[in-house]
Amino acid sequence: MPRLRLAALLLASTATPLDAQQAAPDPAPAAVVQPPAALTAEEMPPIPLALAERARPYLEARGAGFAGWDPKARAVLITTRFGNVSQLHRVASPMGARTQISFEAEPVSGSYAPMRGDVILVLKDRGGDEYYQLHTLKEGRLTLLTDGKSRNQPGAWSRDGELIGFSSTRRNGIDSDLYVMDPRDPATTRMVHESKGGGWAIIGFAPDKQSAYVIDYNSVQDADLYRLDLATGQMRAIGDPKAEIAYSGFAVAPDGSLWVTSDEGSDFQRLGRLDPATGRFTPVTREAWDVDSFALSEDGKTIAYVVNEAGTDRLRLFDVASGAVTPVENLPAGQIGALQFAPWGELGFSFSSAKSAADIWSLDPKTMELTRWTQSETGGLDPAVNVEPRILSTRSFDGLEVSGLLYLPDPARFPGKRPLIVSVHGGPESQSTAGFLGRNNYYLNELGIGLFYPNVRGSTGYGKTFVSLDNGPFKREDAVRDLAALIDAVRAEPGVDADRVGLTGGSYGGYMCYAAAVQLKDRLAATQCTVAISNFVSFLENTNPYRQDLRRVEYGDERVPEQRAKLIEISPLTRVAEIDKPMFVITGANDPRVPKSEADQMVAAIRAKGGEAWHLIAADEGHGFAKKANADYAFLAQLLFWEKHLLGN
Repeated sequence: MPRLRLAALLLASTATPLDAQQAAPDPAPAAVVQPPAALTAEEMPPIPLALAERARPYLEARGAGFAGWDPKARAVLITTRFGNVSQLHRVASPMGARTQISFEAEPVSGSYAPMRGDVILVLKDRGGDEYYQLHTLKEGRLTLLTDGKSRNQPGAWSRDGELIGFSSTRRNGIDSDLYVMDPRDPATTRMVHESKGGGWAIIGFAPDKQSAYVIDYNSVQDADLYRLDLATGQMRAIGDPKAEIAYSGFAVAPDGSLWVTSDEGSDFQRLGRLDPATGRFTPVTREAWDVDSFALSEDGKTIAYVVNEAGTDRLRLFDVASGAVTPVENLPAGQIGALQFAPWGELGFSFSSAKSAADIWSLDPKTMELTRWTQSETGGLDPAVNVEPRILSTRSFDGLEVSGLLYLPDPARFPGKRPLIVSVHGGPESQSTAGFLGRNNYYLNELGIGLFYPNVRGSTGYGKTFVSLDNGPFKREDAVRDLAALIDAVRAEPGVDADRVGLTGGSYGGYMCYAAAVQLKDRLAATQCTVAISNFVSFLENTNPYRQDLRRVEYGDERVPEQRAKLIEISPLTRVAEIDKPMFVITGANDPRVPKSEADQMVAAIRAKGGEAWHLIAADEGHGFAKKANADYAFLAQLLFWEKHLLGN
């Protein structure tokens, strides 16, 4: 009887189409990705779970950064991420286990005390606020060394690892005063120089530790060097502080002689000796490009240096006694960073390329043998299939040659003209270079969307004349004209669909993104702008006080009426009524550089006139997303945005 009753019910439920239509349940909602708790998604569609599943392997790539040698053993300290944020790990042997030694909720970086190796100094902030604190790390726990409130930046260690120099805003929250301490006892902390401005740092100690070398960074083109007597506080200039000279790398040899990279007497940075008494710079390299970084061996006999050849790094070894230069030929084109010699003479560094995530390598200068220490996972994907870039160059409005890195998808897989995303770097004193694209390989390998990374005037890597061409409010929009010329050039490429080009950028690149949405809208389908400047005056008034004067050198001084008027005129917010294409804005609520208010006012203005503006805000991030969960969601949201506006999905 129960079976007959059930059968009757089943038959009744299918009696007529009308009955079925009335009785059918509502279709199940499509599964979506829930945003992490710290994220607020405004006027954005939900992200389908299917999209996350397709992109998953690309979200699982990781890299490793070289943090230095353990001087007591042939082991390396690295930063990498296995959880939500990057932490410190120790690798005891090449390709050995990456043993995690820090376990914080925020990203950390750190270094061993030279020679002694008994202390690991760790730097950490809160939620991307960049109010960094110094700690020591032992048995997985941090011990706070600084006041927990001010902004602190580590400088140089003394050669014997006893002292660390650092800058701090603890006195007034603005100026970067100089301090030294023995990190084994924070009670030894003492101020050695009361500074004016936010660009001060201790960059080296004399071998006897009686004096320190100090830099006052004014701009990418102008830095002043001093020798500071640590007992008396007396500061003596090295060279002429009134001269506009850039210094970057700095090292003190065992005999007390100084090595620097400088653009003195050249359009490019060269490696050379610096006389601390006269300030005379004697170059020892004659490269046609910038010497970006260098490291001095413990015995002072060898220098490793990196040459930036149009965005690709080349490693050289310089013999101090003979002046001979030996190129390291068996590294492919890529990016080299964090050079450091071990006490036993081995050179450690990080390396990445289009076909390799960032990993740790070492070089034996005697045999020129390379050793790989880590091999970071790429989500199970084969990095050998990744696209390598080519350089695309064109002439701008005034005849200046500008260029960028162009990645196009495999034409066998994606024939015909393809959509493209233009990605503008921040800075502006920075450069798009040929490294590992990570999750952005998804655009190329899975969606068939090309990527173009322009280097407009103001970018580093092309000489000090080039980097100065956008300075101040009256030259600022010349960089936008460069961007227009490069977009025109890339739209003319045979493999690019000129009607399906989008643009993204972060920080200063975010300003360029907003500006492009106004001035280049006829060339673009949509824009995605991250931690972006919308109004130069409100930005300069509200950026963290320690940065204000440094940024005024680059952008202009909003306190000067003529400059203020021009800054308002060129601000994208002033012309927001002209934006008529969709925009996606991403913001970190704790950003000390470009305050969240810059995004809020742009989004509100676009919506007020009926425009489309997605907005994603992270309550626990600053100038960019450092936490994996947040970064994953933001990337998926960008995929959704570009699939809609470039692929029509």
